[in-house]
Amino acid sequence: MQESWNGYVNDDDRALLKVIKFASPTSAGADCIDPDCTWVEQWVHRAGPRKQIYFEPQYVKAGIVTCGGLCPGLNDVIRQIVLTLEKYGVKNIVGIQHGFRGFFENHLGEVLLNRHVVQNINLAGGSFLGVSRGGANISDIVDSIQARRLDMLFVLGGNGTHAGANLIHEECRKRKLKVSIVGVPKTIDNDILLMDKTFGFDTAVEAAQRAINSAYIEAHSAFHGIGLVKLMGRSSGFITMHASLSSGQVDICLIPEVPFTLDGPNGVLRHLEHLIETKGFALICVAEGAGQEHLQQSNATDASGNTVLSDIGVHLQQKMKSHFKEIGIHSDVKYIDPTYMVRAVRANASDAILCTVLGQNAVHGAFAGFSGITTGICNTHNVYLPIPEVIKSTRLVDPNSRMWHRCLTSTGQPDFH
Repeated sequence: MQESWNGYVNDDDRALLKVIKFASPTSAGADCIDPDCTWVEQWVHRAGPRKQIYFEPQYVKAGIVTCGGLCPGLNDVIRQIVLTLEKYGVKNIVGIQHGFRGFFENHLGEVLLNRHVVQNINLAGGSFLGVSRGGANISDIVDSIQARRLDMLFVLGGNGTHAGANLIHEECRKRKLKVSIVGVPKTIDNDILLMDKTFGFDTAVEAAQRAINSAYIEAHSAFHGIGLVKLMGRSSGFITMHASLSSGQVDICLIPEVPFTLDGPNGVLRHLEHLIETKGFALICVAEGAGQEHLQQSNATDASGNTVLSDIGVHLQQKMKSHFKEIGIHSDVKYIDPTYMVRAVRANASDAILCTVLGQNAVHGAFAGFSGITTGICNTHNVYLPIPEVIKSTRLVDPNSRMWHRCLTSTGQPDFH
């Protein structure tokens, strides 16, 4: 007799990592494994609730921690993890305050979480539990996990946080602890490998629109006005590319993946002259990690080990002012840096839905007995991915992709080489 439908995901369900069979390596966006572009099937586990669960819900103690910088949607994920755990029958849920720091700073106590505590936290931006960078002494954290008797730990963070979560998972395995470590990928830069989109990205692009629109109005209203907006994106230009595409007003989009020259016949400054002559004004959108080769490197790092970038926005502003002064043409440069405004807002509708799904799937993954995994969307399907696979490197904008070429068509900018 055939099994009736029960709403559970079968353990053997798979989602393919690649869905396009490229005919040639030179096709737009092709990333062929071999010269012949043969079809190599690579797959991951589909996310969702399992019929068999590994833990006894009434005995489970679950912890949630948010690490790194702020990102729209953190509260939505926390809320949904709590609601889903309660749906399974878990009574003991705690929040760890201020990232991994909360595991070993004695004055940071556990926050008891339940439906009533988290009911309205999604109505505000930021993280209800607080965030912090760095502070990951793995052995101490696992000691703390043991002392707290945690059975599950949900870690919300980006690449560095996931690397930490993977080390925690490995240390738990070494000590033969039955603790499920599950990641939820958080980065507004949208730069995590194998994932279609990470939460907070849509909201960040939408918030960036307001800055771009303000810069456009300033530039358009001034005599020879130049609007300059710097957006987040240390090594990936996804926010800048998508914000430029969606605004439709941007003349020049500069991202870390595509080098550019400022001076000379094919430089950005010469194209700005052309825009001032023909349109009377111009609008530039630049990612924070773009054009670092034009700047003095500081070699300093933040608490997460990220290189502290030199400010490309201020550099461009000064270069433009001095360039137009030198050639005797009036210019009025308006510079807007909305960095923290973009990431501190509450999640928009599409991100709120994504956060809800990710929060639910993280809990389903833990109850299925998985550990050392993260949950995300791959080729439109919700999947579980092994953490080592997604932290190998940062996902970058492919300069040969259709999306980047759409952006170039939209801005009309030349090749700045």
